Amino acid sequence: MEKHPARSHRTLAWIYISLSFIGLATAWIFNGVAVMNNQDYMTAWFGTAVDWVLSGDFTIVAIAVVVFMISEARRLKMKRVWLYILLSGVTALAFTFPLFMAMRERRLGNISSQEIAV
Repeated sequence: MEKHPARSHRTLAWIYISLSFIGLATAWIFNGVAVMNNQDYMTAWFGTAVDWVLSGDFTIVAIAVVVFMISEARRLKMKRVWLYILLSGVTALAFTFPLFMAMRERRLGNISSQEIAV
């Protein structure tokens, strides 16, 4: 028996939604701890050579994620991709990217369902 494609997309969407909310919770918790401890973000991000490596790595990945989100949104005709990018700046990419991926899976599921119905 073959698995229904829409069910597969729904499962992936729920996995991404779960990861998204875990990303949001960890960002809130650890940013709260950092603020309560008066930690300096600039020193933390760029204080040592290791910090520069991690910061550069994260920055390159973040740029690649934004390019992917924009190109996938255009390809799949998803609306308001700019909102995920904007929210990344005030929440966390660990929240918005899995959220985008969940909405992408929902869109792919809708497209699959429409193709099956035709």
